[in-house]
Amino acid sequence: MTTPAPRRMAAKTIADDLRTQIKAGALSPGDVLPTSRELAESYGVTLKTVNAGIDLLKVEGLVIGEQGGRRRVRANRPIVWNLTRFERGSRRDSAAGDDWSTGIRDAGREPEQHVTVHTAQAGPEVAAWLQVPAGSDVVQRVRLRTVDGQPYQLATSSFPMSIAKGTPLMDQGDVSMPGGILASIGHPQLHVRDEITIRMPSPEESKQLQLPPGTPVAEHVRIGYGEAGPVRVMVTIAPGDRHRLVYEMDV
Repeated sequence: MTTPAPRRMAAKTIADDLRTQIKAGALSPGDVLPTSRELAESYGVTLKTVNAGIDLLKVEGLVIGEQGGRRRVRANRPIVWNLTRFERGSRRDSAAGDDWSTGIRDAGREPEQHVTVHTAQAGPEVAAWLQVPAGSDVVQRVRLRTVDGQPYQLATSSFPMSIAKGTPLMDQGDVSMPGGILASIGHPQLHVRDEITIRMPSPEESKQLQLPPGTPVAEHVRIGYGEAGPVRVMVTIAPGDRHRLVYEMDV
């Protein structure tokens, strides 16, 4: 049985009105929405129609649901991720944190990285990026990056075993060194290639990043090249509502 057209139009009207209030700032990030009963009385519709309208905003990522039935305007504070400066030139790595963490602190935010390290067999994509045979051993450093205690990125860096074996790249935990680990072990990145894809997240990514329904992500692939070829590929999953990606270049 299909939903009657008047109900669909009423739900869309409620969503349009609330969206306009959110965009205009009448409903600010973190504000609690009026209750379903209040909205039903205001618009002269049923609770089912109100909930259908709010569901449209949930799918768009403008509204999130909470325990107890409350709905709030999503309140994420995006970070500016300048990919032109990231890991470029005189890197900001130190014993206190890598280039990414330093950039977050410089913006007045609090970074943290939860890092696990393991050996894996290179799948077709990683093998192509690193120019190694598929199935060959690589070392992977998997990071969950948080900002102010909230998950912001999933980043997996893969290194050829010939480069990583017996080096700090195999150490568990958030390891950082002045100039970056690769430079410190004699394999600096001399240039990089970036590939960015916009897509919907996998269920596992949604869970790890605590994504509301309907939130797209950017998949940022950075391949780092040394003198003899690729030395690292890093795949970062960045929620679209928590990032502003920036590039700067001379023309």
